[in-house]
Amino acid sequence: MIVDKVSELIGNTPMLRVPVPHRETQLLLKMEKMNPGGSTKDRMAHSMVLAAIKAGRLEPGGVIVESSSGNTGIGLAIAAVEFGLRFIAVVDHHAAPDKIAVMRALGAEIRYVEGDYREDEVAVVERQRLAAQIAGEIPGAIFMNQSDNTANAGGYSAFVREAIEQGEGRIDAYVGCVGTGGSMTGIGRGLKAHNAETVIAAVEPDGSIVFGGPGHAYYQSGTGTPQGDTVGLVLDYGCIDLGLRVTDSQAFETARYFARCHGLLVGGSTGGTLYKALELVAERRIGGNVLVSVADGGEKYLQTIFNDAWMEAKGLRDPGVWERLDEWLGRPAAGTTPAELPRLAVA
Repeated sequence: MIVDKVSELIGNTPMLRVPVPHRETQLLLKMEKMNPGGSTKDRMAHSMVLAAIKAGRLEPGGVIVESSSGNTGIGLAIAAVEFGLRFIAVVDHHAAPDKIAVMRALGAEIRYVEGDYREDEVAVVERQRLAAQIAGEIPGAIFMNQSDNTANAGGYSAFVREAIEQGEGRIDAYVGCVGTGGSMTGIGRGLKAHNAETVIAAVEPDGSIVFGGPGHAYYQSGTGTPQGDTVGLVLDYGCIDLGLRVTDSQAFETARYFARCHGLLVGGSTGGTLYKALELVAERRIGGNVLVSVADGGEKYLQTIFNDAWMEAKGLRDPGVWERLDEWLGRPAAGTTPAELPRLAVA
C-alpha cells in the first residue's frame, strides 16, 4: 500500500492472537502501537483537528493548545504538520521524557506547568488551566480540551469496524483503559451497537477516581483521572459493564512479562488492561474473543517500567504477578519469574 499523507497511515492496525489455555478464549491484541505516532491517540488527535477545521475553529496558521501526558500530544503534533498549524503542548513532570522528545522533533512547543509536585502526582488540573489560559492569550488559538471533545470518541469508529472484521464478526468482550474516556466511549458504544451482549470492561489505575474516590497518587501515565480533577464529559458510563482498578505493580510487571515471554513491548496502561483481561478470563467473567487495545508501545518507557533500578526504587516489583500470569497463560513457572531472568538494565 502506498499513501500520500502520514494521516493515511493511521488505522488498519494488525491484530495478534494470544490463546488462553483451557478457557476456549483468545486475547485479540489490536496493535495500536503501530500507528505512525506510536499510539492509538493518533486516531482521536486527527479526528479532533479535522473537526475543528471543518467547524471553522482552526484556519491555516492557527494554533492548537492541549494538555497532554504525551501520546495525544504526539498525535496532535503530526496533525499540526499536515495541516500547517502550530502546536503547543502543556505537560508536567509525569510525562515520559521520550514522548516529550518526540513532540519536540515534530515541531511542537513544550510548556511545563509550574509547582511542587511529587513524582507520582499527575498535575492534570494545572495543565488544563494553563492550556486554556495560553489558548486565550494567542489570536487564532484553540484549546482542544480532549476530555470534553466529542470528536475524541468519534475518532475510534474505524477502530471498531477494523476489530469486528478482524474478529470475523465476533467480539465477546473488550477490555481497555479509561482516561479521558474517548477511546472507551467510542469503542464501547461501537461494539455495543454491533452486539449488545459484548462485555465492556474499563480499567483505571488504582488511585484514579473514574469509578469513585477518594484517590491517591499513581505512576501509570496517560490513563485514569487523578484526585482533584473531574471526569471528562466525553465519558459515557452507560456503555461500560465493568469498572476495574489495576495497581502500578500489576500493570508494569505485566508489561515486563509480555516483553520477556512474548517478545512484545507494551506500555504500562496496556500492561494493566492485559492483567485485568486475563484475571477476568480466569474468573470466568468473560471469554471467547476478548479484544484488548495495545494503546502504545513500551519503547517510550525504557528508563522507567523496563528498568529494574527504577522499579525497585519505587517499590513496584512483585514476582507474584509473573506467577499468576504463568498460571493464567499455561506457561511453566520455572524460568519465567523476575528473579530467574537476567536483569533489565538501561544505559
